[in-house]
Amino acid sequence: MAPLVRRSARTRSRTVAGLAMFLAALVAAPPAHAAVRPGAALRVMSYNIQAGAGADHVFDLERQARAIEAQHPDVVGLQEVDVAWGTRSDYADEASWLARRLRMRVFFAPIYTLPPDRAGAPDRRFGVAVLSRFPILRAENHEITRLSTQVPNPVPAPAPGFPEVLIKARGVRIRVFVTHLDYRSDPAVRRAQVADMAAIMSRRRGPKLLLGDFNAEPDASELAPLWTRLSDALTVAGKRTTPTWPADAPVKRIDYITFTPGPRVTGAFVPDTLASDHRPVVADLRGIRS
Repeated sequence: MAPLVRRSARTRSRTVAGLAMFLAALVAAPPAHAAVRPGAALRVMSYNIQAGAGADHVFDLERQARAIEAQHPDVVGLQEVDVAWGTRSDYADEASWLARRLRMRVFFAPIYTLPPDRAGAPDRRFGVAVLSRFPILRAENHEITRLSTQVPNPVPAPAPGFPEVLIKARGVRIRVFVTHLDYRSDPAVRRAQVADMAAIMSRRRGPKLLLGDFNAEPDASELAPLWTRLSDALTVAGKRTTPTWPADAPVKRIDYITFTPGPRVTGAFVPDTLASDHRPVVADLRGIRS
């Protein structure tokens, strides 16, 4: 399939042919859950995709699809996802495109929904998403505290973009949450976001995953309340300080796969890829029980 990438008009005709080939392959492909092996570990990924751009700042969603595909994840939490947002991502519906390309189910949770910047176009949306090889039984987009990047003189206020997705994996119902915490150096908003997320998650029983870009390193004081409730896959695997950002020369660990106690981590790692400005995190979890 031809990559979804900014190209000249000369190359766009090849995109049509590539898309036709991909759709034909999709029709012939088995259902997304057919390749899941009973009893196998659940492979989870968290990935900030920088709206489809790589470390080189070139928009190429196919490159990111291949980076995800290479790890064979069952569940993926995505951050910085564009849906008809603008020219930086060719107005693509990145959530739906990746779901089709990877033959996975998807739930997109917008943080921002803005009017279109072109006549007749859909609303511009930006947020996070969950991809799943397993059926999505229910999904909800919760509000947490945010400091908007889209309005002048913002103040902290509730805003959406904290999805809760209930999947059924090998007979077990698992709640998957994805987050993208505030990036500013002042931890006050992140501290409020952690409290909000903890309150929402505490209302749910059963196994839970929290995936995301926390924009803070493991020892940050604002993240401390999470570690009383959740385990961090890289920490359990003895890789607590493995950096994830920036992708080309990582120095900070700000991306996470966390989970409620119970499962065993049989592997956790940070793939070396420049498909985004972040490196993804991948973990294998075994023994998840209701």
